[in-house]
Amino acid sequence: MDHVFIDELRVEAVIGVYDWERALRQPLLLGIELGYDNRVVAASGELARCHDYAAIAAALREWAQQWQGELLEVFAEDACALLHERFGARDIDLRVAKPLAAQNLGCARVGVRLRRTFA
Repeated sequence: MDHVFIDELRVEAVIGVYDWERALRQPLLLGIELGYDNRVVAASGELARCHDYAAIAAALREWAQQWQGELLEVFAEDACALLHERFGARDIDLRVAKPLAAQNLGCARVGVRLRRTFA
């Protein structure tokens, strides 16, 4: 399977369980891989048959600005649903890192990684 990817897309959201987290928008770093068959795209040469990086990035940033929840796991599940519903992504590998949490723990990175396949 071929993949389109976006690495370390920065979005901001109100996310977390602690009071200090609920009082600000936190940066999140997203790593997105969407599986597809590149032969279809290459044969047609049409943008309409591609995953549009700019549209995906813009949609995720806009959606994250509105999202307000506690758990990174829920954020990631909801992001996968958005990618499937809005862009028709069937195979999704999504990583979501929470830099402020990593900083507070004294480590390089913490987060979640989901792999989802939709029929």
